[in-house]
Amino acid sequence: MSEELFSKISLVVCLSILIIFMGFIVWDLGKKSKAGKTGMAILFLVLGMGVFGFVFKDLLVQFLVLK
Repeated sequence: MSEELFSKISLVVCLSILIIFMGFIVWDLGKKSKAGKTGMAILFLVLGMGVFGFVFKDLLVQFLVLK
């Protein structure tokens, strides 16, 4: 296994674990602060937009490099 392949795999695995952990943290904060359904939806929407931005940036770089 090359270093590049190991780095790619570990990045995907570690970021997935980090995103799941951040989701748990947001859920716990929303539950402890009694945010309600709307508050929890907003919290997860903001977290999802951050994750989407990171994935979109990666896809954009891949498409620009391939051109």
